[in-house]
Amino acid sequence: MTDRFRDEAVTTLKLAIPLVIGQATNVAMVFVDTLFAGRLSAEDLAAVAIGGTFWATSNLLVLGTLLAVPAFVSQFDGAGERQRIAPFARQAGWVALLLSLLVWSFIRNAELLLEPIGIPAEVRPLAGGYLDAISWGAPFYALFFLFRFVSEGIGSMRPAMVFGIGGLLLNIVADWVLMYGKFGFPALGAAGCGYATAIVLAAQCIGMGLYLRFGKRYADLDIFKHIELPRLDRAAEILRVGLPIGAAVFVESSLFLCATLLMGSLGTVMIAGHQIALNFSALAFMVPLGFSFAITVRVGNAAGRGDWEAVRFRGITGLKLIMITQTITALFILTFRGPIAGLYSTDAAVVAVGVELLLFGALFQFSDGFQIAAAGALRGIKDTRIPLVIMVLAYWVFGIPLSYTLGISLGGRGAGIWIGLIGGLTVAAVALLWRFNRLSQRLVAGQGEQT
Repeated sequence: MTDRFRDEAVTTLKLAIPLVIGQATNVAMVFVDTLFAGRLSAEDLAAVAIGGTFWATSNLLVLGTLLAVPAFVSQFDGAGERQRIAPFARQAGWVALLLSLLVWSFIRNAELLLEPIGIPAEVRPLAGGYLDAISWGAPFYALFFLFRFVSEGIGSMRPAMVFGIGGLLLNIVADWVLMYGKFGFPALGAAGCGYATAIVLAAQCIGMGLYLRFGKRYADLDIFKHIELPRLDRAAEILRVGLPIGAAVFVESSLFLCATLLMGSLGTVMIAGHQIALNFSALAFMVPLGFSFAITVRVGNAAGRGDWEAVRFRGITGLKLIMITQTITALFILTFRGPIAGLYSTDAAVVAVGVELLLFGALFQFSDGFQIAAAGALRGIKDTRIPLVIMVLAYWVFGIPLSYTLGISLGGRGAGIWIGLIGGLTVAAVALLWRFNRLSQRLVAGQGEQT
């Protein structure tokens, strides 16, 4: 191990660990929701699974688009142009609010889709109640991540961890009170879970906004000095980079949405077991996702200085770290998948399905980790359009049809659907790694900006 690699690995780890914890708390909230719902009934568990999938999928378009924020901010910071951050953040705020309005509208009407896609009748009203309740969290979700990504763009990662842990603790209490009807509140079941999440998002948003306003590290930014009217040219610049990221994240998420919907056609037990494997795999995914955010900041900071050799080195170092983390995660899931499934449900049939599908969850850790890390490195140099094309081909042209063919047409059921997931992720990982390798080599060779 060279001194340079060790130093870069340590720097990346210092950035990544708070982000991993912060991201893990987001999924841990879903984990808590699943535990509380699973102890109500299989129908409530299925409702939270279906409703949560719609919510997460639609918001990933928001999250993905806002992932342009750390790329811009880190480049401004690296180039010594911090005075450009505040005007950029104000315009990004208008973009965030617009996207959140679209999410709110979709979620409020998503119940209309449940019957046509084959969700069981006993699950539909519960899922609808959950969706109506959680929809009120949409603007808070968008603004919280905007504030967080501005902070991360200048290398301040700790707020993600602090507000993530605080949100998780609040979510536990809110779920318990609203789902089970404590302290005089009515027992709202799955709908209570939705309201609890909306409350947590509001608290996180307000807290992060106050931190940016009064934190010493952000004093020179003065983001809240005044309100700027929307400017179409600046919004267009943000969307030019951010929308392909958002679309790519949405395309990836749609792979899992389609898998969940295919599972829904196989019955309540199958979808509940699928939710176990998917939720824990999503929790594990927070490790490479946190690393990908750190890689974006490190690569973007080097790109802001025009140091293309450092861009390549930092990206490759991050990918090497991902190999280590994903090996550890896969071995953990393989070893403990029985006890893991048992945490989610007391229904033996549901647990059995969860144990089977966690095997596949362990296998796709490598593909999932590499594709998100490579995408993070590419975001750091604002390369977003070609990765979108790659993901459309990998997930929609290859992964989803493969899941349907193996799981439904050929009768492979849950195993077949998950093999399709692995196939789509593997194609994306290989193509995105190739893209970063080729593009970074060209930049080091002095051939100019990426295409």
